[in-house]
Amino acid sequence: MTAPLVAAAYSVAAAAEEEEVNPLLPHTYDIVWSLVIVVIIAVVFIKYALPKFQAVLDERTEKIEGGLQHAEAAQAEAAELRAEYEQQLADARTEAARIKEAARAEGGAIVTELKAKAAAEAARTVETAQRQIEAERQQAAVSLRNDVGALATELASKIVGESLEDSARQSRVVDRFLEELEANATATTSAGKEN
Repeated sequence: MTAPLVAAAYSVAAAAEEEEVNPLLPHTYDIVWSLVIVVIIAVVFIKYALPKFQAVLDERTEKIEGGLQHAEAAQAEAAELRAEYEQQLADARTEAARIKEAARAEGGAIVTELKAKAAAEAARTVETAQRQIEAERQQAAVSLRNDVGALATELASKIVGESLEDSARQSRVVDRFLEELEANATATTSAGKEN
């Protein structure tokens, strides 16, 4: 089979030598062998190289599509997490407002309770002080009455010239003197108020 091809190539070459040589157009045998080589290269390329290129391109396409799907899934998950976070944040704010309001109410109740306790303590202290003052006033009145009585008895005995050593007489004189003294003090006070 190669012998007829070689013979054909020689005959083409011989015919080409007889013709005039064209500088722009190559010899016919060059064109034939070039076409044969191009066809062989094309068959090898289509049979072996092209499937490998196609496999690489398919793999890249799958990676890109997988990456896009993964990115979309991640974006959807991020949106879901953000919505969940915003819901938790809103719940936390609501809870904080509720706790703040409860603390404010509890604080108001504590302040009211402390004010009531302070008022009760103040009233008790005032009452105790008034009782103590009243007791001291009565004690002072008794002491004053005794002192004034003793002085009045002594003074009366000097004025009258007789002894008032008798305790019943002394007590009557002192009581009468103090009653007159109180009556004079009351009259002076009411006269001062009328003016």
